[in-house]
Amino acid sequence: MSGTGEATVDPDGTTTFEETASPPPVNESAGDEGFEGDEEEILETVIKGMDPVWYLIFGVVIAAVLVFLYRRRKKANEIEDDFFSNLDVEKFNLKLPSEVDEYDTIKAKCEDAGWDPTERPTGPAAQSNGPHRVLAQALMKRAIADIPIVTHIQKESAGMNRLYSQSMCSVTQWRSYQAAEQLVSAEVEEVRTEADLVEPGWSQVIWRQAMQYHQMLKERHEQETKQVEEATRKRQENITKLSPEEEKKQKEAVAEKAAAELIKDEERKNQSKKAFSGSGLKKGFLDKNSKKK
Repeated sequence: MSGTGEATVDPDGTTTFEETASPPPVNESAGDEGFEGDEEEILETVIKGMDPVWYLIFGVVIAAVLVFLYRRRKKANEIEDDFFSNLDVEKFNLKLPSEVDEYDTIKAKCEDAGWDPTERPTGPAAQSNGPHRVLAQALMKRAIADIPIVTHIQKESAGMNRLYSQSMCSVTQWRSYQAAEQLVSAEVEEVRTEADLVEPGWSQVIWRQAMQYHQMLKERHEQETKQVEEATRKRQENITKLSPEEEKKQKEAVAEKAAAELIKDEERKNQSKKAFSGSGLKKGFLDKNSKKK
């Protein structure tokens, strides 16, 4: 915008305006630039005047803090790993039942006796007592004995996979579970393979049959155990608790026994008196002998 002018009246009566020089523009950022320059100069002066020992001290402090945080985190991880490593690790320390080795022994004996899996038994005797029948019974016994570890892995599978996906189990525990799962899976497949050798197609139903037999044996065992416990309890109750009539009879029996003992004692005393009185010794016999002496 132009500056204001001064009016001049010319001789001819006209008026002219003379423009005055505009003031120089004000640099609004000049103060800021000067201030920023002062800050940089002050900072450079402070840095140049700082003792290098302070740099060393700051470095040592920062390094110490980092080491402390690292060790604390490492210790927390170790404690967490120890907790999870000791958490139910033993329940995956599975072993195959002894029936597995028994089946292998029986199978070897059957093969030595001439058993051929490709030949089907013929005749009632071969079907009831032959190697085919013996081997089938041994395999079913093996499958029944495997049921507890198979059901155990089935129950733990979902929980372990969930814990592993959420990083809530240790590496040791996860490896222990995997080893147990592989052991059981291999046993299941081997039983199926052996079942098809004994009887083609038996692999499709052998585990269902084994589960049914195992449940039946378990219920029978529980029932027998319950009966034994019930009989023991009743026997204890009969010993410790008597009816009023039985208690009365027991007291009467004790009283009669005590009376009989008293009667026997009295009879023994009377017999002793009679023995001395009827011994044939005259009155004063001992006195006379004493006088002669």
